[in-house]
Amino acid sequence: MTSMDAMADKTRRKTRRPSEARSRSATAGREAAGIEDLVEVLRGIVARTGSMPPERVVAEELNVKRHTLRRALGVLRARGELEPARAGRRASTSSGLDSSRNLINSTNPLEVMELRLMLEPALARLAALRASPVEIDRILRAATTDPDADPIGADMVFHKAIAAGARNALASELYVLLHRVASDGRLRFTDSDATLLPERVKMRDAEHRQIAEAIAARDPEAAERTMWQHLATLQQKIMGRLAPGGLP
Repeated sequence: MTSMDAMADKTRRKTRRPSEARSRSATAGREAAGIEDLVEVLRGIVARTGSMPPERVVAEELNVKRHTLRRALGVLRARGELEPARAGRRASTSSGLDSSRNLINSTNPLEVMELRLMLEPALARLAALRASPVEIDRILRAATTDPDADPIGADMVFHKAIAAGARNALASELYVLLHRVASDGRLRFTDSDATLLPERVKMRDAEHRQIAEAIAARDPEAAERTMWQHLATLQQKIMGRLAPGGLP
């Protein structure tokens, strides 16, 4: 290659590089915009359900690749809008269900309430100290049951939102297991009287709002106390139903 040819080749390469760089930058910009759009969709799913469904389910429903979904989930976790990922959780699903069944067969509603009284006031305290503004907003919104919502499901969403806001992965896992056991029909001794349900939901929402407002005010003592009082009231209802002559 002559010196002239070498110079011409060098000139061509210099000319190409800026256009290639612009092309890569444009592609990166489109990808970033796509991730942000996906983040908004995922944010809506969490707001609607109170939690994020399994990755496989979300990827199939939204028709996105798993690695793209994980990038969007990573954005939400970095912003404090989603619980940290838990290593090995997917592999333990079947064994977790078996464990739940064993616990359901060997426990009773009063034991469940005793453990809830130990765990959930502490989670409310941690949420008051650690929850992000987005998590606090989710807790506040979940404190009031929508008129067309399932009351039992709405209660679950509220308590799960507080567990997520506590930002303690191990405590959240314990709560998930406890919640799975407590929600089994064989252990539910409240909400069976349909004629009183609207009144009970109204009273429960008032208690939920007290807890949520304490968390929003960053008052850990009040958050812990109001959660304990809320659960203690529920415990008394269960004891009344289990006592001889109690409501069926």
